[in-house]
Parts: sequence; C-alpha cells; structure tokens
Amino acid sequence: MIAALFCCYPVLLVSALWPAPAVFGAVAVLSYAVEYAAPHLARPLPELLGKVHLGITVRFAARETMALLLVARTAGPESWWFVGLAAGMFAIHVARAGHTGLAMRLRQMLSKMPVTTRNIDVSALRIPRMPPRHLRDARSVPFLYLDALPVVGAAAGVVPAALGAGLAFLLGSAGALALIPYVRRATPLTDAARVLEVVGRQVEDYRPEVILYFSGATAAAYQARMWLPVLERIDRRAVVVLRERGMATHLESTTLPMLCIPSSADLMSFRALSSAKLCLYVANVGRNVHMLRIPGLRSVFLNHGDSDKEASFNPFSRVYDEVWVAGPAGRDRYRRARVGVRDECVHEVGRPQLEGISTAGPGLPYRTVLYAPTWEGWNDDLFHTSLLTMGPRIVRALLDHRPAVRVIYKPHPLTGHRDKRATRAHRKIVAMIEARELAKSKARHPSSAPGETSEIRHLVVTDQESHLYDCFNECDLLISDISSVVSDFLASDKPYAVTNVAGLPERAFLERYPSAEAGVLLGPDLAGLANLLDGEDTLARARAKLKSHLLGPEYPDALTRFNAAIERVFAST
Repeated sequence: MIAALFCCYPVLLVSALWPAPAVFGAVAVLSYAVEYAAPHLARPLPELLGKVHLGITVRFAARETMALLLVARTAGPESWWFVGLAAGMFAIHVARAGHTGLAMRLRQMLSKMPVTTRNIDVSALRIPRMPPRHLRDARSVPFLYLDALPVVGAAAGVVPAALGAGLAFLLGSAGALALIPYVRRATPLTDAARVLEVVGRQVEDYRPEVILYFSGATAAAYQARMWLPVLERIDRRAVVVLRERGMATHLESTTLPMLCIPSSADLMSFRALSSAKLCLYVANVGRNVHMLRIPGLRSVFLNHGDSDKEASFNPFSRVYDEVWVAGPAGRDRYRRARVGVRDECVHEVGRPQLEGISTAGPGLPYRTVLYAPTWEGWNDDLFHTSLLTMGPRIVRALLDHRPAVRVIYKPHPLTGHRDKRATRAHRKIVAMIEARELAKSKARHPSSAPGETSEIRHLVVTDQESHLYDCFNECDLLISDISSVVSDFLASDKPYAVTNVAGLPERAFLERYPSAEAGVLLGPDLAGLANLLDGEDTLARARAKLKSHLLGPEYPDALTRFNAAIERVFAST
C-alpha cells in the first residue's frame, strides 16, 4: 500500500513537467483513491508516515504543487487564472486551519467539563448535540480532499483548476462556519461551578447509598463491568463513579447512574455523594486514594475476581475498612499471606454474578472446549499465562484431536498489555483457528480435516459484548490458567484443567494454588490433555467440595448474602 501511494508521486511530477495532462489526471485520481483506502487497509500507515515527516498534509501539499507545475507548463505562470489558482490553493488551507481551530475548541470545551454523566438528567445544562463526524474531526482530513477539485481540474486546463480551487475554498469555509453554532452552544459548559451545581442537584435528589468506584485503563473496564448487574439488584440505591473520560462507553448498558469526575479536587469536594455510606472498590489503583480520603464512607474491596493469584491477597488491601471475598478460600488466602489484613475485616459474601451460569452443557453431538488463558501480569512474579509457552500447542492439539472437538478461544482483555510476545502468540492462535475454518469452508463437504464433523465451528471471542460466562454455558470443558476464571467456572460443575506453566511438582503446585485441586493438571508437555479429553470424569465430588470452599454455600444464595453484608455496614454506621 505504501509502495502504491508513493509510486503515484514521481509519475505525477513527470507528467506535470512533460507536460501530459491526461496522464496527470488519471494518476491524480488513482492517488486519491489509494490515499483514502490506505488507512482502512493498513491502519499503522498514517502513524508510520508521520514519523518520517510524510504526514497527510505534506502529501496533499505535494500533489497541489505538482498541479501548479502542470498549469505553469501548459498555460504559463503569467496568466491571471494561474495566480487565482495559486491563491485558491492557499485559501483551501486557510479554511482548513479555521475549521481545525473551531473543532479543537469544541473538543476542549467538552473535555474540560468537570463531570460527565450517564443515566442522570442533565437537560438543564443544554449540552449540544455533536456535529456530524466529518465536521468534528479536529484533523480536518475531509477538508483536504476538497483540493481534488483544482488538482484533477488542472488536467483539463487552468480555468477549470482555478474555478475548482474557488469552489473548494467556498465548501471548506462553509464547513468551518457550520461549526460556529456548536461552539457557541457549548461555551456555557466551560463554567465548571455551574456544571457541578446542576449535576450535584440531580445526584442529591437521587440520594445514592452505595458507590461503585472504578479507575483504570479502558482495557480493564471488565473489572467494573462484571459488578454492574449485581448492583442493579441490591436493595440500596447505587451509583457508579469513574475517573477516566470516555470510560462509560466501555461499560455495558446499565440503569445505574454514572458520574465521571476526573479531577481529584472536584471529586473530594463533590458534596452530592455525602448521602452514601459505602464505597466498593474493584481494583487496587493509585487513584483510589482520592475516594478513600472522603470521610464518612465505609470502604470495601470487592476485587474483580476471586482466585489464587497474588492480586487476591495484595498487601494494598489493608487500606480498606473491609475486604469481601466469595468463600472461605478467600479468607484463607489472606491468613496465609499475612499482608496485614485482619481476619475480622474479611467477610464472605459469595459471587452474585455467577447465578446465570448453567450446569448443563451446550447439548451438541460433539464436545466444546473453552481455552481462556489469563494475561501476562504486571511483573514476572505475577506471570501465570500459558499463552506464550503452551497456548498455540494447546489449541493445535485441540484442533487435531479425534474425535473432533469444538474450540472456543477467549483471551484475557489485557492480553499483550505488558508483553508483546503474548500478542504474537494470540495472533498465532487466531490464525490457526481462522485457517481451519477457511479450509473447511473451501472443502465444504466433507470437512477439510479427515474425520472432523463439518458442522463444528470453532470460535474466537474477543469482543466486549460476549461475556465469559456465556462462554461457560457454551462449553463442556475448560482449559485455563491460575485466575478467577477457574474459580468462577466451578459454578458450572463441569470438568476443567489448569496449566502448570512453570512445571512445578504436582504437590507443590496444588499447595500453592488450591483452586486446581479438582481439575486436571496440564504441564508444559501437555501430558494431562489426553486425560481431560478422553479420560473418565472422576473429580465431580472434588469439584463440588471445592466449589463450596471457593464460592461459599449455595444457601442462602450469593445475592442474599451480598445484600446482608451491605445492610450490616449500614447498621453499623
């Protein structure tokens, strides 16, 4: 794509100097087509060209310069039409600069709002509708393409080129002027005190009692997302407080009111939250300290998963008033770790979000295996992922297994966040599955792989809409790493395997990671895979016992216990 783009420019230059207007016109049209398609077909291309000082503005200016050369060679630079063309070319960029300034101003005004909301009535702010996408693009890329009128027109002569430049300037100016009303309507939103007052009144009327607080990267939005349906069902009024702009768009649809307050000063002085008595935290991040400093709020660490990972007994947890875990196993982790969390501060509340997990399989004529590896962790001490060393081999073995099994591959949302080798392994797995599907579609009937059922459709799940628990309901077996995936999967009563990435002795591994006790241990040589796929299920009783230890008793149900924990806090404040 880069070669096609840059091959156009020497041809344009030669055809302008020759001169060969017909060739120039044809190649100019081709260059615009390649310019438009390149970012869609090769996404890193714009960034790459910008790094070598060949950004989009430079490329368009070079094409305009060649059009001026063509007109100078055909009509002569003494023509007043040529002067008009040159002025028009310059004016096009003036109009674009004006639009860019207005678009940036609009973006800055909206991005400086001290608080943004969702599911809260802020009609009193009269927040304007956003302009069409091509108008709000601060890079003003669509305006650059207006120069196609004079550039292509140059192939027909100086008069069409000059008239094209004039028309392009008028269109560009109209686009810039169209932004002015949007900017004017957004100006009142720069009054921070008024915005906070209007939002504060609405929150005060709602009188929130429980706060779910979240801060983090957008890729970690799943950590808060999993708790939203639970908080919709509790007996107290809940509100979600976010810190990063745009985070709300990465959370699934919910009826809960949401506030995004980026400034720590605005958050700590936002009195509308004073009716709340309990704040729930789902991740240990630095910006938690801003909410922790607000007096009168009982702080509780929920975590986003209950597992044998070190994150489930992080020493930072001692800053909270309480730590809520799913079952006795969570309490045991803090006892063993001795990280300063007192036993009386740990409370077992279950995992209410697991209620939708079915104990029945998908009911297909073949078995479905879910491979759901964890990510690479923040440092090597937290490195539990099988993706790098075992992942492709696991998937290859599953794809080649006879009798055939269906493979569902769901990587962790943070895969590749720290180690790009994980990204490469992920892409390799995706390529393997896509290649198998492509081969089957070409062969149609029978399947491309001997003995494989043609109806089997392997699946890669990376979108946010497809929940991990939906994958649980679509599978018969699980292969995963040390993570909360294993603990949550026990709610399904189905067999599972846990990867032993470091190749630890079995006894040492199970002592360190008790959640693997009721599963098949999968070492680096994949020796346990045959037992999982072909052996008898002899661990059903062990899974039932471990399920109670990890997730707590079945009765009363988890939501009832979660609600009871909330009421206990309110009774004590």
